[in-house]
Amino acid sequence: MIMNHFLWLLPLVFPHLSSPVILLERNDGNLFHNWNHLMNGDKTVLHRSKRDWMWRQFFLSEEYTGSNYQYVGKLRSDKDKGDGTARYVLSGEGAGTVFRIDEKSGDLHATQRLDREEKASYTLQAQAFNKITGLPLEPATEFIVKIHDINDNEPKFTRAVYTASVPEMSDVGTFVIEVNATDADDATYGNSAKLVYSILQGQPYFSVDPETGIVRIALSNMDREVRKEYQVVIQAKDMAGQMGGLSGTTMVNVTLTDVNDSPPRFAYSSYHLSTYESAEIGSTVGRIKANDGDEGENAEMKYRIVDGDGKEYLDIITDEISQEGVIVVKKKMDYESKRVYTVKVEVTNTHQDPNFFHLGPFSDTAIVKVTAKDVDEPPIFSRPQYVFEVNEDTPKGTAIGTITAWDPDATDYPIQYAIDHHTDPERLYHIDSKNGSITILKSLDREVSKWHNISVLASEMNNPHQRSRVPVLIKVLDVNDNAPEFAMIYETFVCENVKAGQLIQTISAIDTDDPLVGHKFVFSLSLLNPNFTIFDNEDNTARILTRRSGFNRREMSVYYLPVVISDSDYPIQSSTSTLTIRVCSCDATGNMRSCSVDALLLSAGLSTGALVAILLCMLILLMIVVMFSALKKQRRKEPLIISKEDVRDNVVSYNDEGGGEEDTQAFDIGTLRHPEVIESNKLRRDIIPEMLFPYHRPSPMKECADVRDFIISRLQENDTDPFAPPYDSLATYAYEGNGSIAESLSSLESSVTEGDHEYDYLSNWGPQFKKLADMYIGKDTGVAN
Repeated sequence: MIMNHFLWLLPLVFPHLSSPVILLERNDGNLFHNWNHLMNGDKTVLHRSKRDWMWRQFFLSEEYTGSNYQYVGKLRSDKDKGDGTARYVLSGEGAGTVFRIDEKSGDLHATQRLDREEKASYTLQAQAFNKITGLPLEPATEFIVKIHDINDNEPKFTRAVYTASVPEMSDVGTFVIEVNATDADDATYGNSAKLVYSILQGQPYFSVDPETGIVRIALSNMDREVRKEYQVVIQAKDMAGQMGGLSGTTMVNVTLTDVNDSPPRFAYSSYHLSTYESAEIGSTVGRIKANDGDEGENAEMKYRIVDGDGKEYLDIITDEISQEGVIVVKKKMDYESKRVYTVKVEVTNTHQDPNFFHLGPFSDTAIVKVTAKDVDEPPIFSRPQYVFEVNEDTPKGTAIGTITAWDPDATDYPIQYAIDHHTDPERLYHIDSKNGSITILKSLDREVSKWHNISVLASEMNNPHQRSRVPVLIKVLDVNDNAPEFAMIYETFVCENVKAGQLIQTISAIDTDDPLVGHKFVFSLSLLNPNFTIFDNEDNTARILTRRSGFNRREMSVYYLPVVISDSDYPIQSSTSTLTIRVCSCDATGNMRSCSVDALLLSAGLSTGALVAILLCMLILLMIVVMFSALKKQRRKEPLIISKEDVRDNVVSYNDEGGGEEDTQAFDIGTLRHPEVIESNKLRRDIIPEMLFPYHRPSPMKECADVRDFIISRLQENDTDPFAPPYDSLATYAYEGNGSIAESLSSLESSVTEGDHEYDYLSNWGPQFKKLADMYIGKDTGVAN
């Protein structure tokens, strides 16, 4: 193998050696001996004593700055006879690019500037070949080229800026943060990667451990209220901090967090506020605030009133958002009785830290003086409400009570009184505007209203806008002025077969009066009655009893019994109420079967329900008859022509007889043959003349012996007449009379000869005759088909 026969040449990086090539042998003793010679500067070439010595490492310095390739070493095989037939070949990492070998001499060079931080070693293989045969002289041998480190990298921190926080007032040595830096140089070779930490900025507040990079508090009693934030600059330097070492820095932003070490303090020992005496309860008088250098919950405060003559009138609440003490009105102040109200206010922290009690006390007090300002106040009544009692029979004009009010201001203006008419719409009461005396204007009735609630207004005479209101309750006392009466309407009946002394009704009474001892009614009959009697139960009820037996409804169907009801109050009131008693037919047990009119109906075999059903049926039949009559009157006449196939002439009755040629009241056919003899003042009786347009009569045609020519002539005249109606007038001569020289104009008898006629000419008469043409031409076509 090549490793057994190669001679390995090692370039040395020590500058005092002039020759970079030495020969190393395997023998350990010779190796150390030769190494000592090398260190002593001996340039003697050493010869190996054994052929199987192997050296597998080369060392090369990084960051070579020379202009030539950096020489690494020389490879030579003992199979190389020196005749130029041996060829050396290099393979592996960087072969041909980073490292190059001379094929003839075996010299190995580095062609590039190497950086150990990028790659610390290269593994290569070398082998010798015969140039002529191309066969390897020895097997390939693997070796390593290691890159020696130099201090070419400065330390770098893991973060460019660190952020840390620590409570204020922390003890010396309190941990703040740990910073960490790294160096890309070889930590196993020299001090290139040995770092030392130091503080460039931030003393004397902080310190850093030179080996671990831990930052700690270096000064006691650091107060956040004095300074909150610090910037500390930390340096990391390699070469163990010695001169010539490289360094890197980082920034540490340290924030002192708050602790409750600052007690609240008022800025002033006393505060002066003012408000109007009319300020409502709960309204704000003013605000005070204590200063606390802490923040967050450590600055939360609570205010309270601990003393002062104004404790009854003033109170303080804490505004949790602004941490202010809000002075509010607890009870209305009175300028006339007291001008200044004084309270002592205490403020304390709500969250206190026992570790800082020695910095206390964490409370403070201040005096608050509130001055009441005078306002023009409305009158004040002597009572919050007035209650008066009056009998319902009290005469008009009687005084029932007096309202009193006064002006609370120092001016003490006179007061005038009035009743709010909205509370007394019936105008039952009147009040004297000067002395406040209330009198009755109308009679009162307790049974209508037991209580009257009115409002009295009091205002200053010089300033009517200053007005007060007070409720006045007037109770109307009862007077016995109403007589008792039946409690209800009684439907009483007596059986025909009743016996004497039998109970037929129990009655009671009511009284709208309200006596103090309760009602006590007495029942009696106004006259002695032979049929009925009354028995007072003395419990405000009475029983009606029969005095005889055997009543007959045919003789007397109804009896009226006057009952006198009296009360026991003073003065005694009584009334007479009439009890209606019907005579009815009853069964043997006394149950009513029929009374009065119903009995007659039952005798006929019909009940009330049956009669009602019969009446309803008759009413429905009557309504049906009325509806048919109304529909018959509103029925429309049938059209003259029901369909296209129905071309019958319409028969119009003029309610006069036709006399043939003698019929001079209807249309005379002679008139059509001789229009010149038409009487201008003769009018048709069957048509009401209407003058829609100015009448224009053309001159009569002469020598018109044919009706057809007459009609054509009249048609032409009307077509050219501007005053003629814009529509066709169709006159139907349904009856001409007997003996007409023109014979009949009706089409009723034309069915026998209708097929001989052709009606095509009707289509040429224009749109006015389109309906007629459709009727006849269509019928003619249908017959032909």
